[in-house]
Amino acid sequence: MEYVVVDIETAGKGIRNNRITEICIVRLTEEKILDKFVSLVNPQVRIPNFITGLTGIDDDLVRTAPLFEEIAEKIVEITQDAVFVAHNVAFDYNVLRSEFRYLGHDFKRQKLCTVRLAKKLMPGKLSYSLGRLCSTLGIPLVNRHRAEGDTDATVILFQRLLSLDDGGIVFDSFLKSRKTTLAPNIDREIIGNLPQRPGVYYFKNGNGKIIYVGKAVRIKERVLSHFYDKKNKEYELCQDTASVDFVETGNELIALLLEADEIQNHYPKFNLAQKKLRAPYCIIHYINRKGIIQFAIDRKSAADLGAVTYYRREEAIAKLKEICEQFTLCPRFTGLQSSKESCSHYSIRDCNEVCEGVESVAIYNIRAKRAISELHKNRDDFAIIGKGRSAHEHGFVLVKDSLYQGYGFFDDDQGIEGLVDLEAFLISKKNTYHTMRIITSYLNANPKAIKLMVPEENVV
Repeated sequence: MEYVVVDIETAGKGIRNNRITEICIVRLTEEKILDKFVSLVNPQVRIPNFITGLTGIDDDLVRTAPLFEEIAEKIVEITQDAVFVAHNVAFDYNVLRSEFRYLGHDFKRQKLCTVRLAKKLMPGKLSYSLGRLCSTLGIPLVNRHRAEGDTDATVILFQRLLSLDDGGIVFDSFLKSRKTTLAPNIDREIIGNLPQRPGVYYFKNGNGKIIYVGKAVRIKERVLSHFYDKKNKEYELCQDTASVDFVETGNELIALLLEADEIQNHYPKFNLAQKKLRAPYCIIHYINRKGIIQFAIDRKSAADLGAVTYYRREEAIAKLKEICEQFTLCPRFTGLQSSKESCSHYSIRDCNEVCEGVESVAIYNIRAKRAISELHKNRDDFAIIGKGRSAHEHGFVLVKDSLYQGYGFFDDDQGIEGLVDLEAFLISKKNTYHTMRIITSYLNANPKAIKLMVPEENVV
């Protein structure tokens, strides 16, 4: 069998839309080197300063270098019928494939990753980066972060790995299996132990720090989807990931709520959504300088959702219009009219003219207080009950006074008859903007989801 050891330098980070600035390819068998190709490449894009600082390759150096299309035929020729080998092979292979796609060519080769081979054949190393491995194994690494220097060192490393694989058992198994090369630092046994059930999964770096939290209906399938996604963000995530942990939740709703909670707790590097606690809208009231109860729409702290809250301003305005009409309130004192003149709202005509001094403030405030009571009326207490983590277990989400309390699990034989019974099994969680949006969206999509609710006569 013949192999090609490849290293490329590029004009940027990641895989998508990256361009090659230098390439080195060494073709070899187990016994000897057969051919070598080295070339700078004009990427036809500007090379950032941080790349120049790392590699020493700048715009002037590649200005007269050949374009990729001029060396593409040579690359196809030297790699033909050979296994493509690189240190973190996903990067080099996929950037090279991307360059060929620009030319309308589908470049495909079998792949081997020296990071994964080293982890299998040289276990227990503190680091499997090329620099650290070469230092540990006494492999000369000259001209680091240049294609030829890195390739020459990888060739020596690869030859040592070949000599350690008695009978080629490891190499054969890697070539025959579908490999998660986009996550070279993860032990495949960890992936094999992931369940195909609902829950939350955690990507952790080498220090055990959580760098990404996700939810899934089938944890293993969702985790694997990250490893085979070629987006730049996914590539960087998988390169930083050293282990994957998980928590089963029994159903998707609890998974969504736990995911939202964990993102707020750990603020993971690769979670772009839900990090910021958005403040919802709420209807507030106060006594203005005329002694009149004034209503207004305000943004309330997302960590304090005790008041009546709305997730869109339009919802709060609609509720204000409703109580204004129901209790004959003045649009000027409900925030529906900004003008300080007498009320002239386009759709609300009835007003007892407290704004003109015709109606007494005391009489008006009586109706305003009734409106306040109406706003806080029908604060729901209910539970959403769904599947648990096993056949005889149920999961539940508890809401009291319209605020999310947390979730929990109970078995068939627990004899649950009401909401009070559930509190013994509750795992308390913080009510936030995100958790209430999740529950509201879930109920909108599943209007019959509520299984336990306080009887109407018991709601205060």
